[in-house]
Amino acid sequence: MRALRGQVAAELRLTVRRGDSVLLNVAIPVGLLVFFSLVDVLPKPAGVVHPVDFLSPGILALAVMSTSMVSLGIATGFERQYGVLKRLGATPLGRPKLLTAKIAAIAAIELVQAAVIVAVALLLGWNPGGPVALAVPAILLATIAFSGLGLLMAGGLRAEVTLAAANGLYLVLLLLGGMIFPLSKLPSGLRTVAQALPAGALSDALHGALTTGGAVPARAWVVLAAWAVAAPLVAARTFRWE
Repeated sequence: MRALRGQVAAELRLTVRRGDSVLLNVAIPVGLLVFFSLVDVLPKPAGVVHPVDFLSPGILALAVMSTSMVSLGIATGFERQYGVLKRLGATPLGRPKLLTAKIAAIAAIELVQAAVIVAVALLLGWNPGGPVALAVPAILLATIAFSGLGLLMAGGLRAEVTLAAANGLYLVLLLLGGMIFPLSKLPSGLRTVAQALPAGALSDALHGALTTGGAVPARAWVVLAAWAVAAPLVAARTFRWE
């Protein structure tokens, strides 16, 4: 356990020291939340008056995606290319505990992200409601799914390609995930595709769980569960440690 705790602490220190991670995990989500809450230029779903009421759940979803997919994938990809994973896997820590440490570090970062985003959203006038407790299992399933996608890229691609692929997928899911633009405003065919993606499902789930009078659609649970099973399994079968 001491080795595991030490590795978790090391993962957190490395994340804090990486300026790109801090920017991606905290600065960009908070900046988007503040800007688009104060500058009402984005379309809103029917019945939503204040932009922050729609943006807050979506920005939480964006933070989960940025940490568990992009940051994990890029960092792991470079660690693999530089031989760090191979060396750590051969130590008494072992590969299972190494992966456990990475997941624990992600969970800790997401807690900090959520605390910061919720605090800023409340200051901007957000009034959350609905079945709030359902946000927790939705975030847990999404974290597993996005982590699987991040490790899938990191374990099969060169680090530079992982960097480009993770950022590219981040932008696509940002636009199609219902985080900034409501899924209801997309063309019907594109909306169907977006709802089948983990980003769209998480966004639907958090909007339903954190909106007064809202409900999480059953479709979102099915999609999140499917990705949470499929992505890690494929990543585990294809991951190369060196």
